[in-house]
Amino acid sequence: MIILDENVLRESICAAIARWYTGRVRFISDLRLNSVIKDEAIPGLLMSERQPTFVTTNTTDFSQRVAPHPRYCVVCLTLPNERQDEIPDSLRRLFRMPAFRTKAARMGNVVRAAPTFLQFHRVGDNTVHTVPW
Repeated sequence: MIILDENVLRESICAAIARWYTGRVRFISDLRLNSVIKDEAIPGLLMSERQPTFVTTNTTDFSQRVAPHPRYCVVCLTLPNERQDEIPDSLRRLFRMPAFRTKAARMGNVVRAAPTFLQFHRVGDNTVHTVPW
């Protein structure tokens, strides 16, 4: 399951991901209807779902502040709002990398995808890994 952050609340992005991703694509607001979801509540909501990959462009709040957990993956795409249409292709590109190809491989990672490199850290490993992409 892919869960899109509230800063990515565009049906066109959801639909573009759903064209190639075989699982469900939902918005974070679908997990707790009719309420404001604060950033610090998101890890708990993710753990209530089955192996979700949370996608956001809010890299400041998530890439450094959210701890990796074996039950979810967080993907922070460093894209400004005017380039959000690139989210589906960037996500698909990430999912084609061997280290992130399967849901099982993604779980436990917090990933920051910049234009030319990826940084990620995972459960049980305090090292921040940087790879070109």
